[in-house]
Amino acid sequence: MELNVVNIKGEDTGRKVELPDSVFAIEPNDHAIYLDVKQYLANNRQGTHKAKERNEVAGSTRKIKKQKGTGTARAGSIKSPVFRGGGRIFGPRPRNYSFKLNKKLKHLARLSALSYKARNNAIIVVEDFNFEAPKTKEFVALRKNLKVDGNRSLLVMNELDRNVYLASRNIQRSEVAAASGLNTYSIMKAQSLVLTESAIGQIGNIFNA
Repeated sequence: MELNVVNIKGEDTGRKVELPDSVFAIEPNDHAIYLDVKQYLANNRQGTHKAKERNEVAGSTRKIKKQKGTGTARAGSIKSPVFRGGGRIFGPRPRNYSFKLNKKLKHLARLSALSYKARNNAIIVVEDFNFEAPKTKEFVALRKNLKVDGNRSLLVMNELDRNVYLASRNIQRSEVAAASGLNTYSIMKAQSLVLTESAIGQIGNIFNA
């Protein structure tokens, strides 16, 4: 698959770049994408949620009424879950949500995500660039020139440029990543995938290794 290369002004440079079929033209595997995205989101969970159970809430331990003769259910503690202010039954406890996936499956998921973007013509190739200073207005102009300012975009560079990254931090629906740090979730979430020329070669080397 060949794509035209544009500059940061959105103008055609007259050059074309070939996207390797082994990376951008495979038959996508939806289940692999699902599992990789599920793992990514699970690994990002803090798992620090906690609710107090009846042995942890503050309160008296005396028996609040006699056992029999009241006409209502017996009650032995004000900390019982059936009373207001009592402990919670089977409340959440801190836990680790992360789980393992095989490397080959994660590899397939990333290739599938990239192939979906290529199939949907959602990839733009821009020549290599950098910013002399981290100015947000320059990144806003870049998105406008590439006609992705109305979309959720992911800019993939060969190596993450600090100034470009800092310039993009305050812009909603925009993300910048290095080719080595690509993940399935970010690729699938982006409506437009912007690749620099050198990033394409880097992606090919990573996924064909």
